[in-house]
Amino acid sequence: MARREKVMRMSVEQPLWRALTGYRVLTMLYAIGLFWTAHEELEHPWVAISYFAVLAGWTLGTLPRVANAASCTRRFLVCDLTVALVGILLTPLADSQERIVNGGPTLPSIWTAGAVLAYAIKGGWRWAAFASLLVGVANVVQRGAFSRDTVHNVVLVCIASIAIGYVVEVARASERTLARALEIEAATRERERLARDIHDSVLQVLAMVQRRGTAIGGEAAELGRLAGEQEVALRSLVAGGLVPASHASEDASRGALVRAVEVPDEEPDDAAPRDLRPLLAVHAGSRVTLSEPGAPVPLPPHAAGELAAAVGAALDNVRGHAGPGAHAWILIEDEPDAVIVTVRDDGPGIPEGRLAEAEGEGRLGVAQSIRGRLRDIGGTAELISVPGQGTEVEMRVPR
Repeated sequence: MARREKVMRMSVEQPLWRALTGYRVLTMLYAIGLFWTAHEELEHPWVAISYFAVLAGWTLGTLPRVANAASCTRRFLVCDLTVALVGILLTPLADSQERIVNGGPTLPSIWTAGAVLAYAIKGGWRWAAFASLLVGVANVVQRGAFSRDTVHNVVLVCIASIAIGYVVEVARASERTLARALEIEAATRERERLARDIHDSVLQVLAMVQRRGTAIGGEAAELGRLAGEQEVALRSLVAGGLVPASHASEDASRGALVRAVEVPDEEPDDAAPRDLRPLLAVHAGSRVTLSEPGAPVPLPPHAAGELAAAVGAALDNVRGHAGPGAHAWILIEDEPDAVIVTVRDDGPGIPEGRLAEAEGEGRLGVAQSIRGRLRDIGGTAELISVPGQGTEVEMRVPR
């Protein structure tokens, strides 16, 4: 099956950049509208008109700069805050002192908060506090003295920007943690897939060589011993982890990057379902009885293949642990909401605690080749074993 690398990007702050873009445009229009309604009361309206021409050009021309963190560079932030501070300090040149003292707005008005918020989103609460401090100083200089309105406005902008900056920092940390967790999960699933493949092929062959070599004796016994040693070493690798987790990387401009270990290409939507019966019919024989419905049992190709492989692994366990004289039965049930395949044998059963012990030894026939396969296709596998009465494995795949 063809395989590819799956890459995801997560960015919890990207919606904040989009909101900031809209905020800057709307507050620019608000500041211009506020000026227009009171332009006749200004002493030097041409100062305000010149400033608003620059403000409008700057706001509209720099919209791509506030699209994401990569575009919003430190140089841009300095220039953007400078535009806001210059507007505040130019207010006394355009308006009368009386109107300023009575609470008249500055030229940029609430557009200034957008410049501060850009600092908060880009650099966190510390950058926001620095920008808020400069805005506060500019407001005090523009007023010529402290006033209740000035303190109120400055404190409001400061608290809001610092809070947003802190939330952004927490969100980034959570984003990195989630990205790392997703990568570990992807690596674990790939390791389990490799463990199943190795168990169903290499380990089975090594175990067979060990048994046959020991039975034949002579030089074959030495070959069997070496095969047994390699089987133990390979099982240790499988149990310990064959695939290291890939490293989560952070790209501040585009969010946390999750680079998953290779995953199978998805099946096309129009992939024809496969009949499960022929896939299991190959197991029927003198010691394996297959009971199947008279009509086809369709499943998606990948699900049908994994279910058939799980049945094969269950039969391998019967041959390896139930003894040469054991008999097995395969029952296929096609229900409206699920396909159920049951594998039962008349062997001695599994002693209590043996499955956990085998998994600790790296013997993953039940844990990975059966339960792991069913879990990956959204199904479940239940194992029932009574010592002296055989073992039954029920595999259910929902439709």
